[in-house]
Amino acid sequence: MRYRQLGKWGMKVSEIALGAWVTYGDTVHDKEVIAEIVKIAYEGGVNFFDNADIYARGKAEEIMGEILADYPRHTLVLSSKTYWPMSKDVNDHGLSRKHIRESITKSLRRFDTDYLDLYFAHRYDQNVPMEEIVTSFSGLVDEGKILYWGTSEWPASRLAEANTFAIANGLHPPVVEQPQYSMLYRDRVEKRILREAERFEMGVVVWSPLAMGMLTGKYDQGLPEGSRFSDDEEMRGYFFSEANQAKVRALKAVADDMGLTRAQLSLAWVLRHTQMSCAITGATKPSQIDESLGAAGVDLPEDVLDRIDEILG
Repeated sequence: MRYRQLGKWGMKVSEIALGAWVTYGDTVHDKEVIAEIVKIAYEGGVNFFDNADIYARGKAEEIMGEILADYPRHTLVLSSKTYWPMSKDVNDHGLSRKHIRESITKSLRRFDTDYLDLYFAHRYDQNVPMEEIVTSFSGLVDEGKILYWGTSEWPASRLAEANTFAIANGLHPPVVEQPQYSMLYRDRVEKRILREAERFEMGVVVWSPLAMGMLTGKYDQGLPEGSRFSDDEEMRGYFFSEANQAKVRALKAVADDMGLTRAQLSLAWVLRHTQMSCAITGATKPSQIDESLGAAGVDLPEDVLDRIDEILG
């Protein structure tokens, strides 16, 4: 496992991170299975474990916190996020100072920890002034409740605005952006996000680097029973198509020549950017995280990257 800094900032995260989205407390309820997945990840060098309060309505934080309590806290990079509604209450959503402060209190309680290493604004909130957003997150850093804060799926222009405001006012700026990025979803990050991240020396940690499983090859012949795309029509609509099936099938020869699986090839491809701090991947089975770990430390040669670009068009 290799470790990378979040842009210019001092904390280092593992190239491969384990995320809890649509898994722990949602599709996976067996704590023994989750504990085994975490164990494999940790022993494989993963130190970054990503979460959010909205994942299974707080249950993912509780389960991950309970399991990670068995590991030395200083060896872990724990993150969570806030923005999405956690109840029907009028103030229980968004990035108001009230919601941010109440959300971090609840997340720390669910994790049973004194602080989070990273705390993300899970989306940009157009109804709250940037001054309120930045001062609220910066204040949590000053209080020691979080060590760093970041953004997730923010427009590039808002990344610039947040950094500019923070720097001008002596506040803690966001140190990392968490966008969706994969072989099948790349334009937004490559054309806009990476430019602003580099400008302000932010790290980038990406979610869904396997395109919700499409890039693993499990959908080569259709929709397997019990798979995510067969059970979830909305998710299926993002990536499942004949065109993408053809691309993923063509990637198999490239992966085989590298001695990799297509999942490993896809993760290594994401990490080819020096601005990328890590790729966050989920796992519902121990074998899946074990496979993902095989992408750590892999550098793809230029001729392989050219072959991939030709396939992806």
